[in-house]
Amino acid sequence: MTGINRKAQQRDVEIISNKKVGAYHHMVFAAGEMAAFARPGNFVAISVGGPNSSMILRRAFAIYRASDRGQYGGTIELVVAPHGQGSKWLTSLDIHDRVNMVGPLGTHFGIPTEPVSALLVGGGYGSAPLFGLAEVLKERGCRVDMVLGASVAGKIYAPLEGKRSVNSLTVTTEDGSAGIKGRVTDVLPSLIEKNQSEIIYSCGPMGMLQAVEEVSQRHQTMHLCAVEESMACGIGICMTCVLPVKDEKGIIKMTRSCIDGPVMDGERVIWGSSRAIPEGTWGAP
Repeated sequence: MTGINRKAQQRDVEIISNKKVGAYHHMVFAAGEMAAFARPGNFVAISVGGPNSSMILRRAFAIYRASDRGQYGGTIELVVAPHGQGSKWLTSLDIHDRVNMVGPLGTHFGIPTEPVSALLVGGGYGSAPLFGLAEVLKERGCRVDMVLGASVAGKIYAPLEGKRSVNSLTVTTEDGSAGIKGRVTDVLPSLIEKNQSEIIYSCGPMGMLQAVEEVSQRHQTMHLCAVEESMACGIGICMTCVLPVKDEKGIIKMTRSCIDGPVMDGERVIWGSSRAIPEGTWGAP
């Protein structure tokens, strides 16, 4: 158990940009020194709905990018899909409106100490953390290849930006409206072999992450993934985001993805548990 991110802080932050990009909103917040502690894979929890709202629980959003430079002293960027009541409220706000934010939270992606060949796999807006990760990996001298997938072309976030950030970009859509028709896992084996990928980083829906893990095991490639479990508090109190994970001794434990994740070793996650407690889990009756 790692405990809550020690660099986390709570503050009111100002919205300095809110732009619609395809099916999503790209939002920028003046977050001060909070931004200096953010790493690819971390997330923030935002109070939504305003002071008179019945939405008492915060909403968790993966950090797209963070910068500690510029006139605002530090900025945090998010990619928000206006699906639920909370995210719709957030994306409806104007520039200079303020929200209460807690962050950075959770674990971040491990960065190799030596240059390696890395393959980044993202699904829909869940791919947001990969863009900042790609920049960090490139700075370390790594080869970086990226695969972005979605059901339709409109749900691929910023493919042109992704192309600028990596050595190669492959796009897949289930309906064939952009890139290769199919799913990200359809192209992974050939990319792993072609680029001699040594590590896979992934963000997206849990079903996609499980499928990526199955490919990584067949190719004996390390896989770090940012799991997508519903988070209500973001700080390990409410226990809504638990999932079964094997520890370093192989013991299965119900693990809080908000503080022991969201970034995890894909090989340790017990996939397909459907929020049930697997037989043999530590502490289970």
